[in-house]
Amino acid sequence: MEKRVMTDSKRRRGLMAASALLGGVLVLSGCSGGDDKGGSSAQSSKKSQAEVDEAAAKDTSKARIAITPKGGADNVSINRGTKVTVTEGKLTEVTMTSTAGDKVAGTIAADGKSWKPDAQLERSTTYKISATAADSEGREAHENGSFTTVSPDNSFIGNFTPDDGSKVGVGMPVSINFDKPITDKAAVQKGITVTSTSGQEVVGHWFSPQRLDFRPQEYWKGGSTVTMKLELDGVEGAEGIYGVQDKTVTFTVGRNQVSTVDAKSKTMTVTQDGKTVKTIPISAGAPDNPTYNGQMVISEKFKETRMNGATVGFTDDDGKGEYDIKDVPHAMRLSTSGTFIHGNYWGDDSIFGKANTSHGCVGLNDAKGANDPNQPGAWFFNNSLVGDVVIVQNSPDKTIKPDNGLNGWNMDWAQWKAGSAV
Repeated sequence: MEKRVMTDSKRRRGLMAASALLGGVLVLSGCSGGDDKGGSSAQSSKKSQAEVDEAAAKDTSKARIAITPKGGADNVSINRGTKVTVTEGKLTEVTMTSTAGDKVAGTIAADGKSWKPDAQLERSTTYKISATAADSEGREAHENGSFTTVSPDNSFIGNFTPDDGSKVGVGMPVSINFDKPITDKAAVQKGITVTSTSGQEVVGHWFSPQRLDFRPQEYWKGGSTVTMKLELDGVEGAEGIYGVQDKTVTFTVGRNQVSTVDAKSKTMTVTQDGKTVKTIPISAGAPDNPTYNGQMVISEKFKETRMNGATVGFTDDDGKGEYDIKDVPHAMRLSTSGTFIHGNYWGDDSIFGKANTSHGCVGLNDAKGANDPNQPGAWFFNNSLVGDVVIVQNSPDKTIKPDNGLNGWNMDWAQWKAGSAV
C-alpha cells in the first residue's frame, strides 16, 4: 500500500515536471518565436510606410491651384466670374471647354500666376476647366472643375443705341431697352454711367420698366465724345434676375445740324452750327393726317424702303393699305409709330412748298431709284446723320410723345430728371 502511494506520487511529480517542461517550451515558443518573428515584421512594415510617406511628401508639388467659380456652381457670370490662380508655382496649361466640346480661348498672365478667358462666355452653358501648374522644382499639380453659366431665364440684357464707334447727331440720346422688366431701377441705373468730354451733366430717365434713356439738358456739344459704361454684371434687376453685361461704348458727336420744318409755310430750314445752309420746299401731312409737332430725332436711314399704310393703321374698306410704295427713296425714321422724312417721286413737283398731301410724313422732292444726287431728298439724306434733329412746328397736330422714338427732348429738364431712379 505504501509502495503504491510512493509510485503514484512519483508518477504525479513526473507528470508535473513534464507538464511544466512542455508548458515552458510552449510559452517560450509562443513568446520568443512570436516576438522575434512578428515584432521584427511589424517594425519593418512601419519603417517602410514612413519611408514611403516621406518620399511622397518630398515628391509632392508645392503649387496650389484655385479655380473660380467652385465646382458645381450655377448662375455664374459670363464676364468676370471665371479665373484660375496659383500660389507657390506657375500655371503651365489651362484648358477650358464647353460640354459641346468647344474650346474657350484664354490667356495665362505673364507672371504665370493667373488665367482667364479671352472673351465673354455663353449663357446657360456648362464648362469644364483643367489646370496644370509646376512649382520651383518642376513638380506638377493638377486641378479640375466645372460650372454652369447664368441662364437667359435668370438674366437680363440691355439692347442699346447708338452703336460703339458710331458718329451721330447732337440729338442722339443713349437709349437702352431691357429684355425683361426691371423692378430695382435704382440698382440698374447705378450700374450705368454716361459721360461726355463736353462736361455736360447727363441724367437717366425711365420711360417704362424696360426702357431707360440718357441725355443732357441741351443737345450734345458738336465734336464731343460720349462714353457709356455698362457695369451690370451680377446686378439684380428683378428678383432672381441678374445682369450679365460688362461693356464700354463710345461714340462721337458730329456737327450741330438742326432742321426746322414749318408745316404752315411748307418749308424746311437746315442749319449747321447755327448757320442756315439750305432751305428746302416740303409737303407735310394733309389736314386729315397732319404731321406731329415737336423735336424729333432721326433714328434710322434707308436709301430705299417699302411703306405700306396697313402697317400704321391706314387701310381701306378691304383692309388693304391706303398706299403701298415699295421703293420710297431716302427715308429717315422720326418716330416708332411711322413718321418719316423721305423723298417723294410720285407727287407732282408743284406740291412741294405749296400743299401738304402726306399721311403724316414730311416729303421732299426726289427721283425714283434714289440715284439723282441733285434732288432735295438726296441732298438731305446725304447730309444727315442718325441723331440729327428735325423740328416740326405750326402743324395742326399735337406734339409727339417723348417715348415715341428717340424724342425725349419734348420733355422739359425738370420732368426728365424726375424720371431718374437715382
